[in-house]
Amino acid sequence: MFVYRVGELRYLTVKEMFDCGEWQTYELNHEGEFATFNHEEMEPLIGRGYSVSLEVNNMMVEKINQLIHKNRLATFPIEGEVHLVCSESTAGAIRVGLDRPKTVIGFQVFFSIGPVWQLDQKQGQTNRFEWINENINLEQDHFDIENTFNKTLLEISEIPENKPIYIWTADNGEEQTGVRFILQLLKDKANEVILLNTTELFQKGNFLNEDEFQTLHHSSGVHPKNLKLLFQQNKTRAPLSNQERAQFQLEWESLAQTVDVLRIWQNGGIEGVPEDYYDQFIISTIERMHSEQQQKRDFILAAKVIGEIIGQTDGVVGDFYLEYRIRHLIYSGVLELKGVPRSMRHYRVKLR
Repeated sequence: MFVYRVGELRYLTVKEMFDCGEWQTYELNHEGEFATFNHEEMEPLIGRGYSVSLEVNNMMVEKINQLIHKNRLATFPIEGEVHLVCSESTAGAIRVGLDRPKTVIGFQVFFSIGPVWQLDQKQGQTNRFEWINENINLEQDHFDIENTFNKTLLEISEIPENKPIYIWTADNGEEQTGVRFILQLLKDKANEVILLNTTELFQKGNFLNEDEFQTLHHSSGVHPKNLKLLFQQNKTRAPLSNQERAQFQLEWESLAQTVDVLRIWQNGGIEGVPEDYYDQFIISTIERMHSEQQQKRDFILAAKVIGEIIGQTDGVVGDFYLEYRIRHLIYSGVLELKGVPRSMRHYRVKLR
């Protein structure tokens, strides 16, 4: 019998469970003792070691988080208004920029890439995280992004119905997909939901200097002090009507039937595009970088190629997806590799 001591009502990942937790093990004589087991009445085993698979560890984290969730519902306070965002960087900027009290909940799942088929259901979530683990170099422990996603779902379910909810978005595939997913999660909640589109609000704001005016594609691109001003100017906006919420949910239901692994924001809507949508742009960027080399065509750090592309596209495509496609071009023989492709900083490429 494994016993884990919960020190605080904070959701865990697999890594946190082992880095921060206190474990004890007990031996039962037969199955019947399980129902009446009380660790305080028994002596723990000493000097034992165990080998447990990652899958079992992940299952244990889910069970522990479910128990934490039951206790949080009764005792954990939701402070001020609630802000929901589609990236941890945006969540961090809002935590810094906006006045307290407030509660900020952020996803970390890159909604523009990877399958979103049935993502509001367990089967779709399993399908998505299998694809991410097989294709994307996240430099995170296995199951960490899945644990973080599940933690966010639990946090959203805890929002009391008397709290106003602000959803921050911008004109890009990631945040627009995320808005529709979030509103699907909120479909049974009667909270007022106010949508704040930073692309639109940033352009309309009269607090920017001339040299600051630009087209903003991501909420994370707004400085915390400007996020505060945006919120002060727009926190009393009318909440989404029932009809508007229903429309977003219909659009989510449509997205949840797709099998695309790349989505962009185009012509005022989310469009699924082929997986190789950016491949030719990657190739042409490397060609240009080769032409700028002083001597013979040489290997270029993958991170440098990705940085060039992000600069040219105003960041509408993320670095993780570009790195995935660079590896695909290596495997398909278009690019030559030097180094080990465990991250974009560890290998170089050139055209064959």
